[in-house]
Amino acid sequence: MDPLGIGQCLLWAALAFVAVALVCDVVIVTAGRRPRDRSPVRIVVGANSADTSADRDLEMDPEALTGVEADAQAVAPDQEGPAPDKPPLMGGSLRTYATWFTSIALALVTGYLAIRMGVSGHGPFSNQHEFAVAFAWGILAAYLVAHWRFRVAMLAVAVEPVAGCLMLYALNLDATVAPLVPALQNSVLLTLHVGFAIAAYGAACVSFGAAAIYLLHARIGQSWKTPAERFDDIGYRSAVVTFPLLTAMIVLGSLWAETAWGRYWGWDPKETAALVTWLIYAAYLHARVARGWRGRRAAWLLVVGFAAVLFAYFGNHFFGGLHSYG
Repeated sequence: MDPLGIGQCLLWAALAFVAVALVCDVVIVTAGRRPRDRSPVRIVVGANSADTSADRDLEMDPEALTGVEADAQAVAPDQEGPAPDKPPLMGGSLRTYATWFTSIALALVTGYLAIRMGVSGHGPFSNQHEFAVAFAWGILAAYLVAHWRFRVAMLAVAVEPVAGCLMLYALNLDATVAPLVPALQNSVLLTLHVGFAIAAYGAACVSFGAAAIYLLHARIGQSWKTPAERFDDIGYRSAVVTFPLLTAMIVLGSLWAETAWGRYWGWDPKETAALVTWLIYAAYLHARVARGWRGRRAAWLLVVGFAAVLFAYFGNHFFGGLHSYG
């Protein structure tokens, strides 16, 4: 089998591992829901100095306990101690498996990109197939960094599907290695430009995932143990990483454009979309730091920002321009 055929097998295997990791993470998140116990609770109200004749036993729904005085003691029947938060498998082994499956998927995508770069002699920037795979690589890498930093399994449920869809999209594109067009032959500047784009887009996907879960938290917030504020903070921290990476991407892209086309900026559709994306993340950070925006408004800005990222990537299919290479 030729090297590119092996690479395609690696990419399919990576997609399968992402799917399995996502299933594991869904099980973890589902098992992490707080049970809402509506069984009656026996309330023993102790005697006080004014009434020492007898104790009174009351049975009521747990939701009726609000406002009970501090001298009331709730005793759950037939229970010697607090129930564990979650089954050991869900909190330990399964979480480890999910992380390993995602890590294996990242390694397989890395292997595919290495094979392709060895065959083509350049980085993953000559067509939509290569950059879709690189985009997925950036998302998986950014997610694993966020997982190591924040340890929030629910984040994978929003981030991993995006990476999986990009890999599936790449597998349905033409993967033929073709000679580079003249504008792409400045490999150093272009590799740096694309490298920063991959890193920025991966971090943007993590911020989007955190924002999306925050917005859904209003519906399921009573059932999940991780507070909504945690995802608000993850979205902000990821955006703090995204913005300087986008800045470097645009600056390096301008330098490359001057080398390739003799001008630093030409309002090409992809250049314009990149600038709009940069402005959205700048507006988010300004609103967050200077205006104190948090919660739903800030989360929606992050969702719009990632939508702009996707438009910047796919927009050349609809509007053409100098960045349309296949």
